[in-house]
Amino acid sequence: MRVAIAGAGAVGRSIAQELLTAGHQVMLIERDRAHFDPHSVEQAEWVHADACELTSLEEAGMELCDVVIAATGDDKVNLVVSLLAKTEFAVRRVVARVNDPRNEWLFTEAWGVDVAVSTPRMLAAMVEEAVSVGDLVRLLTLRQGQANLVEVTLPEDTPLSGRPVGRLDLPQDAALVTILRGGRVIVPQPDDPLEAGDELLFVAAANVEQQIRAALDC
Repeated sequence: MRVAIAGAGAVGRSIAQELLTAGHQVMLIERDRAHFDPHSVEQAEWVHADACELTSLEEAGMELCDVVIAATGDDKVNLVVSLLAKTEFAVRRVVARVNDPRNEWLFTEAWGVDVAVSTPRMLAAMVEEAVSVGDLVRLLTLRQGQANLVEVTLPEDTPLSGRPVGRLDLPQDAALVTILRGGRVIVPQPDDPLEAGDELLFVAAANVEQQIRAALDC
């Protein structure tokens, strides 16, 4: 897979290293000379250009990329890069970094964004997940808000202990995808019994999260 990353700061370089380790082709686009350091990620293709300029993206071969990641520290730049990638180059998958949570509402399909990643929101969710038992915690938003990855840890006094997964009265637009139990990752089957302390991961539409809470007696 060929991936273009706009922004070669610490975040962009870290993403590039991970993708290269996984065997993907990576192109880093950076306009700031202070961040343009090909020796820091030698396996990547480096382009010194402004990712907001259409001609620069054409010269870089953006149309050959399967994925574009807008990873700069400026939300305005990330939105422009996302829009150009999707509308001008028909890039199949566009991922954008959200620096200021107040701007998160802008990072939608209208601006060419397939997946918006808000670091502050994710960190807050991780803190909630670590300390919350019995509460439904939203970990990640998927597909421009059409669905969320949510987690709940069953408390010690849960009335669900011993109840088979297949007997959970879950809403139509929700799916239990994983149970984390100790060091195990369990793909739930209808006859699998729930236990106190289980971490349940759901993919669900936002409008049914309250119904999940009711089904789990949260």
